[in-house]
Amino acid sequence: MGGGNGAKAAQKRARNDKKAGSKAVSQLKTNTAAMSIICNQCKQTFLSTSREPQLTLHAVNKHNATLPQCFPEFAAATK
Repeated sequence: MGGGNGAKAAQKRARNDKKAGSKAVSQLKTNTAAMSIICNQCKQTFLSTSREPQLTLHAVNKHNATLPQCFPEFAAATK
């Protein structure tokens, strides 16, 4: 009997990695560098790909403020 689908998939992944000579690369450093939007009131960081609705929710729920009050650079860039 075989080792099951999980074992076969792991073996195939290991074989392909060995062929390609690739190493696992962590995304953590890239994500940390992409945290470029900063709230002026609490200094919380957001990914550079964050959209206006998410930032507005943060401003209203956390600070009872508007988007331009918390994120003036983002508000100016969207106009």
